Amino acid sequence: MGKHAVSNVTRISMALEFGSLQYAIGDRTLFEDLDLSLPVGESVAVMGPSGSGKSTLISCALGLVKPQGMVKVAGTDITRMRSRELARHRGAHTGVVFQFGELLPELTPVENVALAGLLAGASRSDAYEDAEKLLAELGVPAGERSTGTLSGGERQRTAVARALVNKPALLLADEPTGALDDANRNSVADILFQVPSRWECGLLVVTHDEQVANRADHLLHLADGRLQDRSVA
Repeated sequence: MGKHAVSNVTRISMALEFGSLQYAIGDRTLFEDLDLSLPVGESVAVMGPSGSGKSTLISCALGLVKPQGMVKVAGTDITRMRSRELARHRGAHTGVVFQFGELLPELTPVENVALAGLLAGASRSDAYEDAEKLLAELGVPAGERSTGTLSGGERQRTAVARALVNKPALLLADEPTGALDDANRNSVADILFQVPSRWECGLLVVTHDEQVANRADHLLHLADGRLQDRSVA
């Protein structure tokens, strides 16, 4: 199959598009004419062996890696953007959840989430109001505990809230459950795969965990520089 498209009958806008992506490190080719279309409201999971380029896909979507080809986020090709323009676009349209959360442990969950809103230009009152609402919806306990004292699952739910606070069109998740035990893995995965419909964005997850990947609307396998459809009809 050539281009892997995920259908969405309610919206036309695309959260993410890769077109004829090519990228190599030295003499090793990671992507060769790689294509992907992810509409708002849908989820895609990408699996593949270590070193196949899964995390590099996330970096391309964030504009941290400059491949040949097209990378459109929220309808705009980011490959030609200058650094400042790219940072503004990323802050407005993209959220990301990493394996270990990458939160500031000395801040409370509300402060961690609100900080992302403040950095994007929200007023203090709006940033904190949105942060508190998101954390409540995602089941993170209210209070003044520092984020470093929370459980692994609570920290990852805080990371999801931080990624959503600016209402992105695209949510990226790089091994989001890789550091969690089974119970927390399942609860975080439940939340992640509800995000596209509840918060109207596209979700791209890269993972080694087949049980997590199978929750996605579309499951792709990255090998030999291309994405192969592994979804079960």
